[in-house]
Amino acid sequence: MTLKKLKSVKFIIQNIRLMTDMVQTISDTLLAELQSILHENIPLTRCMGLKVMECNGKGLLLSAPLEPNINHAATAFGGSLSSAATLACWGMLWLMLKQRDRSACIMVQESNISFVRPVTRDFIAQCYYPSEAALDRLLQMYDNMGRGRIEMQSEIYERSQPCVGFTGKFVLLPE
Repeated sequence: MTLKKLKSVKFIIQNIRLMTDMVQTISDTLLAELQSILHENIPLTRCMGLKVMECNGKGLLLSAPLEPNINHAATAFGGSLSSAATLACWGMLWLMLKQRDRSACIMVQESNISFVRPVTRDFIAQCYYPSEAALDRLLQMYDNMGRGRIEMQSEIYERSQPCVGFTGKFVLLPE
């Protein structure tokens, strides 16, 4: 194996360890706090029936029932799907900040969503972990300039089938 490949493997192993450490430190208490913040500060989440499920090795998972999010075609309303995808990313950023004993006002700046197939049942919104490098850049920008920006991704799943893809740029501002 070449030195370059060894360094690449070492980098991957370090990132896996970092993500494992992040996952292990996200307590049920912190997830319950996120649930409360969503329901208290974003009333739409109560109406949607949005629930914080877990934060595992793949990322943050939120769930929502179809019934309060149904449209005229008996599928999930696009606005509900967009909201769930956005909130999964927002929630992931909130958790990442909390883990680092930080706080900021998290705002979505720009988003792009692709509706791949209709959602006909209860669904799950999953936000993937940002890379440590992206998170470090975000926090460094925030510390140096009083604002920071990061791109986040999430998907909506129905029975393990991807139905919606979301990419958004989020901004941290002082509270």
